[in-house]
Parts: sequence; structure tokens; C-alpha cells
Amino acid sequence: MKKPVVDYREFRLSRLNEPQFSHLKLLLGWVGFFISFILTEQLIPVERCIPVHCFIDDIVPFCEIFVIPYVGWYLLVAGSLLYFALYNIDSFKRLQIFIIVTQVVAMAVYILVPNCQNHRPAEFPRDNFLTDCIGLIYFLDTNTGVCPSLHCAYSIGIASVWLKEKAASKGFKLFIVLFAVSICLSTVFIKQHSALDFFFALPMCLLAEYISCGSYWKARFKRRKK
Repeated sequence: MKKPVVDYREFRLSRLNEPQFSHLKLLLGWVGFFISFILTEQLIPVERCIPVHCFIDDIVPFCEIFVIPYVGWYLLVAGSLLYFALYNIDSFKRLQIFIIVTQVVAMAVYILVPNCQNHRPAEFPRDNFLTDCIGLIYFLDTNTGVCPSLHCAYSIGIASVWLKEKAASKGFKLFIVLFAVSICLSTVFIKQHSALDFFFALPMCLLAEYISCGSYWKARFKRRKK
């Protein structure tokens, strides 16, 4: 069994600033994000939000099967962060910094340009377990603060970091890429996002990639140049 690079059994809050544990401070970004997200949800009324819509939204049908990759996103985020925290601290830092950058940019947009989407069906075309799950998602997550999509942004960031992981096989990397693609598609097929939310997430991801992985790409460029 692969041995973790850090023995977290020795972790104490008093040791958070020590080199072997200091990377965990990046997880505090989630605290700031959740606080900001809750505040924007409570303080920005839906009447102030600009509806996001494009012609693709009218073409894509509602398809409840896509709730599976949509919910699988939570496992992908948690599992990737856990794996890298155990076995590759540099990749953990890259991924968490990528996430923090997208969180900051997205929250700034949600505050400065409040937005929403009105694509949710009034009634589901079918009644089954999957539509019940989507109904719960609709209940727990409002239709505001959708553009750019963090669901898509995190998925792209995770795929990017896994593709740089030397210990991962080509088959697993392909699986991660396909999983990330299915998650991005799921946001539109279950009518949780507009297709525009994905496209507006792309420049945000480029910025996050530059900040989190700039040194990686510079080193790779230098090796190729030599």
C-alpha cells in the first residue's frame, strides 16, 4: 500500500504553521467561500439578478440521468483533495490554489453582477429516484449565483492537476477527463446552469491555471526549449 508523504496522525492545530502541515491552511479558503456564498444568497434578492440564457439552453433537453455525474462532482472534489493531501503536496497546493482563485473571481462576479437562471422545469417529465434527487438539489441550491459555474471550474481544475500527476496511469487520467466533461454537461442537462455559465468559467480557469500552475508550465517550456 502506498505510504502517505505526511503522517497526519501527528497533526495538531498548534502545529499548523510547521512545514509538513502548513499546506492545510489553504483549506481555510473553503470557510471564506461558504461564508461569502451564504451572505450573497441571503442579501441579494432574486429581483436584482440578471437572467442568464443562450440558444443552447433551449436545444438541450432535460435529462435526469446526468444528476449522477453532477452529484459525483462532490466525491471528485473531496477525493482529489484527499489523495493529493496524502500523496502529493505540490499537487494539493496547485489544486487548492486553483479552487481559491475561481472562488474569489466567481464570488466577485456574483456580487458585482448578480445573476440567475430560469431553466428549471415547472414539472419533471418523469417521476423517479433521479428526479427526486434533482428536486432536492433545486431545494437546497437556489437558481442565483450561477455564472460563472464553479461546478465546471472545479472539474476543469481537477482534470488539469490530475493530468500532471506522474503516478496516475493514462487510463485513469482519461477517466478523470471524461468524468470532468460529463460533470460540465450535467450542469446544463439537469437545468441547473446555462451553457453560458460554462463558457464564462473558461477564462476564469485560465487565470486560475496561470496562478496555480504557472511555475509548472514555465519549467516545462524551458525543458522543451533546451
